[in-house]
Amino acid sequence: MSTPHNLPNLWYTRCPVPTPLGLAVQLGYFRDEFAAEGLELKSLQESLDPAIKESHFDHTLSNSFRQGGNIPAIWARANGRQTRVIGLNWTDESLLVITLPGSGIETPKDLKDRRLALPVNPGSIDFNRATALRAYDKVLELEGLALKDVELVDVIAAPQNQGGSDVDASGQRIRRRSGYQAEIRALLNGEVDAIFVKGVYGVEVARALAAHIVTDIGFHPDPKVRINNGAPRTLTVDQDLLDARPDIVARFLKRIVEAGEWARKHPAETHSFIARETSSFPDLVRAAYGENVHQNLDTFLNVESIDALSDFKDFLFRHGFLRSDFDAREWVSYKAIEQLEPAIAAQ
Repeated sequence: MSTPHNLPNLWYTRCPVPTPLGLAVQLGYFRDEFAAEGLELKSLQESLDPAIKESHFDHTLSNSFRQGGNIPAIWARANGRQTRVIGLNWTDESLLVITLPGSGIETPKDLKDRRLALPVNPGSIDFNRATALRAYDKVLELEGLALKDVELVDVIAAPQNQGGSDVDASGQRIRRRSGYQAEIRALLNGEVDAIFVKGVYGVEVARALAAHIVTDIGFHPDPKVRINNGAPRTLTVDQDLLDARPDIVARFLKRIVEAGEWARKHPAETHSFIARETSSFPDLVRAAYGENVHQNLDTFLNVESIDALSDFKDFLFRHGFLRSDFDAREWVSYKAIEQLEPAIAAQ
């Protein structure tokens, strides 16, 4: 594999959720930025090499950027991967606890002593399990309860594509609709009383089941309640690339920042772009991420979001998802963002 100094190409990957990186890709910003000098940007999802695809989670690929759920990024760093956070984004999404009508669970207080599904997924890092556990923890905490006050039932998912999607020949997302199958099956079979779902997939599941929504903490007024895999979302880069070519990293970051600025001025188009990213529809995008999701694709490194990242890292370590601890604040690098407009870093 070539060194960062040669830069025959750059790699990027993003999750099938609203990200300014994904928007920048759809807008052609990276092609416009780097094509003139012969730098090619490739998506990990386009590769047929399983090791390259796995870098979406373990970030082992040189010359690569990643934006998406923070659990894999945190996990990779805890495993010793030399990456740096160069930007954060906070796009809220529905975080739902649902049950079937007639279950007797009307409010979160009714979850006491009930069976809650906790997914078990194959793969390097079970981000679905961690996401659900964090949501349950916060839902119960708001009611003066704790995880010990419910029965957490493991539900084992069939092997699937962890990334949730691939891309077709034109670069568009192809989603494999297999999420939450194990939880749904357990709920319908009476093995559990409630399950956790999130985002557009979660809204789809809730509607398909005609489920009772026990609670949705995804838009809770206290941002600390909303901290999870998607809030804040990390933009990471390998340390070698940042050290060798900080100019390239800053230019990449600049186009992501510009994508967020474009989104604020183009709400309808942004909702359509996110629908493509999530293989969904604009009405579901608005239901899952809010009517103003186009205003929440900014990139920054503010104290509140860095503190939130550190808080969530502590949660993951405390519950055994990480093999070692590290200082999340020291993980953040301001080198690239400080080359942009000074006001961005303070947003």
